[in-house]
Amino acid sequence: MADAPDPANNQPAGYVLPKVWVWEAGNGGAFASINRPVSGATHEKVLPVGEHPIQLYSLGTPNGQKVTIMLEELLAAGHAGAEYDAWKINIGEGDQFGSGFVGINPNSKIPAMVDHSVDPTISVFESGAILVYLAEKFGAFLPTDPAKRAATMSWLMWQMGSAPFLGGGFGHFFAYAPFKIQYAIDRYAMEVKRQLHVLDTHLASNRYMVGDEYTIADVAIWPWYGGVARGDAYAGAAEFLNIGEYAHFNRWAAEVGEREAVQRGRLVNRGSGPEDQRVPERHSAADIDAVRAKMLA
Repeated sequence: MADAPDPANNQPAGYVLPKVWVWEAGNGGAFASINRPVSGATHEKVLPVGEHPIQLYSLGTPNGQKVTIMLEELLAAGHAGAEYDAWKINIGEGDQFGSGFVGINPNSKIPAMVDHSVDPTISVFESGAILVYLAEKFGAFLPTDPAKRAATMSWLMWQMGSAPFLGGGFGHFFAYAPFKIQYAIDRYAMEVKRQLHVLDTHLASNRYMVGDEYTIADVAIWPWYGGVARGDAYAGAAEFLNIGEYAHFNRWAAEVGEREAVQRGRLVNRGSGPEDQRVPERHSAADIDAVRAKMLA
C-alpha cells in the first residue's frame, strides 16, 4: 500500500507488525520478569491464615490500598467484624502465581480476600468487587437510597474502567517503559487530563463523589488519583500533568487524604516508599499504630 507507514519510523526503527504475535521472554521492560501470556500457578505455595475473620492477600498499590482503607474505615466506624490480617503478596517476586493465591484468584492480581466468618468461606477478588462485598456485608459506605446507590456504583465503575488508562497507560509509558515514546505518553496524558477534568467538574458541586456522603466511590478513586496528586505515584507526574490547575479535585483529594482511616490504610502492605512508613503485614491495629507513632513524632 502506498500510504503504509514506513517501518523505519517505527519504534524501534524498522519494526514490522507480524501477522501472529509471539511472546519473547524478557520483552516487558520493568515487569519482564513477571509478565507472561498465560495464567495459572507456577509453583506450590500455601497461603497463610491468621486469626481474624478477614484474610487479605495484597500489596500496597492503589488497588491494594482501596481494600485496606475500606477495612480501616469499617473498623473506625465500629464494625469489629472487619478485623483483618493483611499478608503481603510481593508481585515482583511472583507471589501472585503461587498455587494458594491462584486458588482464590485465578487472574493472579492483587488484592484477593477470604471471608472466614462464614461457612463455607467466601473468596473475593477484584478490588471493586471486594469493596461492594464489604459494604454490603457491614451495611456501610454504600447508600441504600436507590439514586445515591446508583451514583455510587456508577462512580465505582468509572474508576474501574478509567484507572487502567492512568496506570497501565500513562504510568507505564511515563515511568516504566524501557524508552520514552512521545506518541504513547501524549495519548495517555491527554486521557488522564480529561479524567481529572471530569473529577474536577463533578467535585465543583459535590463534597464527595456522591454529594455529601463519603462512599466506596471515594475509597476507590482516591488511591489512584489522590496518589498522583500527592506525588506518591510516577515521580514527576503531578507537575507533568499540571495537577494544581484542578482546584476542586485537589480540595477533595486533600480532605479524603486527611481521614485517619485513609492514612492508616495506605501504609499497609506497602512495598515502596520510606521504610519507616511501611506496614508490611497487618495483624492488629498495633502494627499500624507503631508506624503512625514514628511518623507523627
